Amino acid sequence: MSADDQVFLDVLSSLPNDIRRYSGDVADYIDKHVDSIAETIRVTLAKASWVPENMRPRPPPPAPQLTLPTSAYEKLESWVSRHKILTGVIVLVTGTVIYRTCRSSALCRKTRRAKRARSGGRIEVVVIAGSPSLPLTRSLSLDLERKGFVVFVVSNGPEDEHMIQSLARPDIRALAIDTTDPPSTGNSIERFAQYLQSSHAAIPQGKRHHLSLKAVILIPSLNYQTSPIATIPPSSFADLFNTHLLHPILTIQAFLPLLTARLTPAGDKSKDDHPKVLVFTPSIISSINPPFHAPEATVCSALSAFTEVLTAELRPLSIPVTHIQLGTFDFSGFTPAAGSTRHHHGGVFGLLPAAEGSDSLSWPDSARHAYGRNFVTQCGSAIGAGRIRGMRGSSLRDLHNAVFDVIDGSITSGTVRVGLGAGIYGFVGRFVPRGLVAWMMGIRKVDELATWQSSSANTPRSAGSENGDVLNTQESFVAVPPMEDIGAEAHVWKEG
Repeated sequence: MSADDQVFLDVLSSLPNDIRRYSGDVADYIDKHVDSIAETIRVTLAKASWVPENMRPRPPPPAPQLTLPTSAYEKLESWVSRHKILTGVIVLVTGTVIYRTCRSSALCRKTRRAKRARSGGRIEVVVIAGSPSLPLTRSLSLDLERKGFVVFVVSNGPEDEHMIQSLARPDIRALAIDTTDPPSTGNSIERFAQYLQSSHAAIPQGKRHHLSLKAVILIPSLNYQTSPIATIPPSSFADLFNTHLLHPILTIQAFLPLLTARLTPAGDKSKDDHPKVLVFTPSIISSINPPFHAPEATVCSALSAFTEVLTAELRPLSIPVTHIQLGTFDFSGFTPAAGSTRHHHGGVFGLLPAAEGSDSLSWPDSARHAYGRNFVTQCGSAIGAGRIRGMRGSSLRDLHNAVFDVIDGSITSGTVRVGLGAGIYGFVGRFVPRGLVAWMMGIRKVDELATWQSSSANTPRSAGSENGDVLNTQESFVAVPPMEDIGAEAHVWKEG
């Protein structure tokens, strides 16, 4: 067989394979297009309205959608788009917490020291107008002295001076001011101003420097009577307003000429010429004004209003006034062990001596019947006694740091809340209904009252009495006896 014949045979043998491949491709192509055409015809007939219902072919089932796995970022983006309001709240709360945490960390790391002269002497003076017997006054005086200030504590007599000297600190000194004697008060302020304007030396024959008044801190009395209004004699209200309200106001009034005058030498170009005023008030009771706390609520509210007016008057003079609203603090290191187990029903400091007049057994029968149950319940409640049960109070370091930051200008807010419960009770007082607050304290409605017992029944007098202190059945009025016959301590619940 020749070579040409062999080639021809090879071509013939490959034809079936090519024909099979080509025919398969043609069949696949036809099947694909036929199926597509059939599917199109089926969908068209299924949607055609002219085809009877029983003759319409069923539409093909929808093709399954493949769900591709999404990333974590895509899932988060989808959730945020569905919950925009909740996302905004989360971002706001998180940002606030981070900001406060960073600020607190920065303040905790801050070095708090008063400025000194080049010779090393103390040049910054702070005046504390508060009773030296108060633990708050003693703790704040010691802390400011330790930080480099010269501290003057206002004293009203030999007892106060002895308490100040007992602190045994050379830079904690007494400043005698008698607010009941205006000429004496003016002389004391004049001598203090001359002392500030005089030059001083840290060591004998050392370089001399001048002092600058940095702050006046007002700490009013913190011990208040806890009792129903009906059981408080008028004389107690008068004494309360004189000692707790009028005395702090007169103290600030005595320092106003010193605050508004330039005490630095003429050549001193210091920008911070004017001192700052800090007014402390308890904030827990005055925020919610609970029953049986009329003395503290009245005095603290009046002091708060006085501070607002003082702020408005001194703002044009560039003298900042800061109202520091106090919560509960732990004074275990500044009170005797015996007193640390008692609680101050009137308010702020749980480790101060108990408030006067808080024993309901000494009340008249009518007062006990009307107020006794609610008074006892409210004093034992978690929020009614001005403390948070089971918690000792904030550390004094928080208060000391806040005071220093106000003095050096780090805190410029007009109102500063510091201490356990100060912020919580402020929120409750602003937004929680009064009725709900009273219910949480255990105050309940009194259904039965005692029968009126007239004092004239025990001491009967004739209808023609010269004092006219009995009800004349023939007249249309009740004659009221003179006050000298009643006595200064009498009140509506005074027993006959």
